[in-house]
Amino acid sequence: METWIQRIMEDFGYIGVFLLIMLENLFPPIPSEVILTFGGFMTTFTDLTVTGVIIASTLGSVAGGIILYGIGLLLDVERLVKIVDKYGRILRLTRKDVYKADAWFDHYGFWTVFFGRFVPVIRSLISIPAGMSNMKFWLFLLLTTLGTLIWNTVLVHVGAALGDNWTKIVEVMDVYSHIAYVVIVIAFLLFVIWYVRKKQFLKK
Repeated sequence: METWIQRIMEDFGYIGVFLLIMLENLFPPIPSEVILTFGGFMTTFTDLTVTGVIIASTLGSVAGGIILYGIGLLLDVERLVKIVDKYGRILRLTRKDVYKADAWFDHYGFWTVFFGRFVPVIRSLISIPAGMSNMKFWLFLLLTTLGTLIWNTVLVHVGAALGDNWTKIVEVMDVYSHIAYVVIVIAFLLFVIWYVRKKQFLKK
């Protein structure tokens, strides 16, 4: 995949960066770390500039985020409630759980959308619950742009600074990603355990 990514960026420049980062938001398995650090490296031997790569990648990320936000709007809470009413017994969910989750996102969504941009996988998928909770679009756009801009700026600058050794930062980011995945899985399991125990306690 890395060879394919590099070829597209070499052939299409800023447009390639934009499209790849947009796809990375829609399909999280595509590694943004490779795109951004290689983009930074390309500024050392092509006409691409650090500022140009940052702008192209940020626009691509925001475009992808808007698409997922739109999907969230289509799903919305009321449709999710209907699904839960129908299949909730299997998932052990109730419409009350959905409303609680929506209220939580309404309260903490500001920080979740912003800081989620620094977490693998989450940085892409966080746009969907933002749309489902009807977060104000201008606020979503602002937080997404700021979080993405910081992430992209750091990695593009690092790629430019390391030059031929840009792959080293990819190795470091792989370790970071794996740690993040483990933390996410553990947090999810702890939540499931807490949720099940809470349900059992309420039944007593």
